Amino acid sequence: MGDFWFYIQMGLEHVLDLEAYDHILFLAALAVPFTFINWKKILVLATIFTIAHCASLALSVYGIAVVDVGLIEFLIPITIFFTAIHNLIHSHKAAEHRNMLLYSIATGFFGLVHGFGFSNYFKMLMAGEEEKISPLLGFAAGIEISQILILLAVLCANYIVRSLFAVKQSLFTQVMSIIILVITIPMLFATFPW
Repeated sequence: MGDFWFYIQMGLEHVLDLEAYDHILFLAALAVPFTFINWKKILVLATIFTIAHCASLALSVYGIAVVDVGLIEFLIPITIFFTAIHNLIHSHKAAEHRNMLLYSIATGFFGLVHGFGFSNYFKMLMAGEEEKISPLLGFAAGIEISQILILLAVLCANYIVRSLFAVKQSLFTQVMSIIILVITIPMLFATFPW
């Protein structure tokens, strides 16, 4: 059971690590179009992301899929970039009218990419482990808990900004998405694989 808690903590640290802020940026980009009214939708998206993230870890740990690390490191900021662009394009569309199937598919794909980005480190940690399911489940639980914390922080910031400054949801989405884009663009250049 001690190992399970270790992997929960590792999942928490993986997402909440401010030096590896790509995960936080993606979650922020995912959450900015939504408000507390849409909490169920954002929780579903976070869970889809976690499942896909852990699926790619499992595929990697069991040697089923191996993906070029350089390509994955580039695809991670691409996922953030396109999520923010999508937010800008659809910023005037109410969250209730957004295509959740499209969001779900994109979130699942992006979760796979982000999981492969972490898979080499995770495989090194599990090198001596014979039983791999418990660490994967612990890691998944840690990821889910930390993602919920980040999503709650974004929803709270959304509520505070819109309440204090009487900002429309569309403007909040636009400004936050532009900030995310500005932070992401240097990541694209730094990880460009060719």
